[in-house]
Amino acid sequence: MNDRTANNFIELTPEQEETGLRLDKYLSGALPEYSRSFLQQLIEDGMVSVNQKAVKASYKAKCGDFIHVVIPEPERLDIEPENIPLDIVYEDTDLLVVNKPQGMVVHPAAGHVSETLVNALMYHCGDSLSSINGVQRPGIVHRIDKDTSGLLVVCKSDAAHRGLALQFAEHSITRIYTAVCHGVISESGTVDAPLARDPKDRKRISIQAGGRRAVTHYEPVERLKQDFTLIRCRLETGRTHQIRVHMASLKHPILGDPVYGPKKCPFNLEGQLLHAGVLGFKHPVTGKYMEFCSELPEHFDRILRHLRSCE
Repeated sequence: MNDRTANNFIELTPEQEETGLRLDKYLSGALPEYSRSFLQQLIEDGMVSVNQKAVKASYKAKCGDFIHVVIPEPERLDIEPENIPLDIVYEDTDLLVVNKPQGMVVHPAAGHVSETLVNALMYHCGDSLSSINGVQRPGIVHRIDKDTSGLLVVCKSDAAHRGLALQFAEHSITRIYTAVCHGVISESGTVDAPLARDPKDRKRISIQAGGRRAVTHYEPVERLKQDFTLIRCRLETGRTHQIRVHMASLKHPILGDPVYGPKKCPFNLEGQLLHAGVLGFKHPVTGKYMEFCSELPEHFDRILRHLRSCE
């Protein structure tokens, strides 16, 4: 049950089938428009109560619990708009689709407070970005890694954000990536393995029982020279570093991956050869299905040409 009775708070009551879920996991499913990290912060800040009592994120939801979530008003942004060129593939009053270059961070974080996609979006859109997910991520409904290139959808309105977030939660978004992997991959397959932060290294993601379910479908496209394979991956879920971790688990890490691949890269690469080339979704306002494609960037194409021609 989801009863929104005011602009700044939400009342929820878990159903029988939701009994036993951690509170943060339950809220992620019930409120897909908000990121899990945002909801966990609300719990930590005492903005979530269960049966009028403060609880921890690990609290196990029970059927009939009365959950009260206070959504604070968006903070005034201290992030500065920056006149950074954007490769805009599509734009209307509700959303825009951008082609992010390799090397650009999506949103500000420690060590990256400028020259991010958010800085550029704030300059381009002004105040026309959704406020969901708080101060650091205006308009951002999903993201791709700094050194992954390709398509992202950005929301200008909260209504568009909620509609797209629901599609992401339902795994109905079309997301197809192209990558070059180490080794010879001769058959298509699926990796269905849960992911979570590595307890020994918080900068890494690893396959762990009890992590969030993650599903990657992959297929070989072309066998390249020097024992590399061009592959296409379709995401059923979209977890942090998902394709990178899943392919590395198969002993086929992505070429250039500085975290999950070999320490020594045979080419002078600045990051993994991974490109989000296809993005499709139903427009959250009109309901019309839209699909966008992005060609491989020059640095990716250059390596492909080399691997096709070298002896």
